Amino acid sequence: MAAALALAGRTRGRTTPNPNVGCVIVRAGRVVGRGWTQPGGRPHAEAMALAEAGDRARGATAYVTLEPCAHVSPRGPACAGLLVAAGIARVVAALGDPDPRTDGHGFARLRDHGIAVESGLLATQAQRSMAGFLTRRALGRPHVTLKLALSLDGALAMADGRSRWITGAEARAHTHLERSRHDAILVGRGTWDADAPRLDVRLPGLEDRAPLRVVLSRSVQHRAPADSARDDAGPPAPVWIADPHGIAALSADHLFVEGGAQAAAAFLRAGLVDRLLLYRAPIVIGGGRTLPDIGLVDLAAAHGRWTLADQRQLGSDRLEVYERG
Repeated sequence: MAAALALAGRTRGRTTPNPNVGCVIVRAGRVVGRGWTQPGGRPHAEAMALAEAGDRARGATAYVTLEPCAHVSPRGPACAGLLVAAGIARVVAALGDPDPRTDGHGFARLRDHGIAVESGLLATQAQRSMAGFLTRRALGRPHVTLKLALSLDGALAMADGRSRWITGAEARAHTHLERSRHDAILVGRGTWDADAPRLDVRLPGLEDRAPLRVVLSRSVQHRAPADSARDDAGPPAPVWIADPHGIAALSADHLFVEGGAQAAAAFLRAGLVDRLLLYRAPIVIGGGRTLPDIGLVDLAAAHGRWTLADQRQLGSDRLEVYERG
């Protein structure tokens, strides 16, 4: 299952509106098929793995990160049916599918054809892997990751607003990796006007990842004259939204909020942040800019909101990953 989850991560942020799923088929202790949901959502992971396994799938076990779909789509067949036709003997899934067209029906179809079914293996890891799909299903909006680059004394920038660069090259490279795992990137109007960010992915081999660019601005109708020229020369024009809740209408399941302080505060104030990436640089700024008010009225209410999920060293910087409790 861990291998299936690793495969699922290959197209995270590129399969919307379908989930990014991984599948590994094992027969007699040997892997005979691997698959992951392809960009755009089709083919599904199971179809890819079965195609690789061929006749070796008969009598094998399929490890899949999500319940195989039970509904036939104009874009492809139901994976539960494909597993039955291939002669799979056992299916181990991490999670059930909350899509009402499949929810429980995929497992039932497999069992009706004599296939042994187990679920729940590495469920927590699978929830993280498919957070975008699951958040969209549960809350009707993308899963939101907020990135903050901070000094040791909590500053986001110097007093005059300069923030290039608080963190080092390794942390900035990791930010680009995170960009590649999201299908939309958002910045505030101030950052957009001041920095003219490209909001692309500049890592070797991942340059083709082109997340949707989104700008948060209270006055979306008053676009800077330079915007149109920049858009014509580069990527498609960004989507402008006037309120954080406008993310619900985006054609994206994974949103990366990258800057600046006002946009970060707006999303925290609205309670829309699901995951925090804190890149801490070993520098002290003193008198620098920090987060503005996020609507906290009682210090006690701040406790228990965030749980440390991961931490690692990136060159001289420290990354801390928090998930909403």
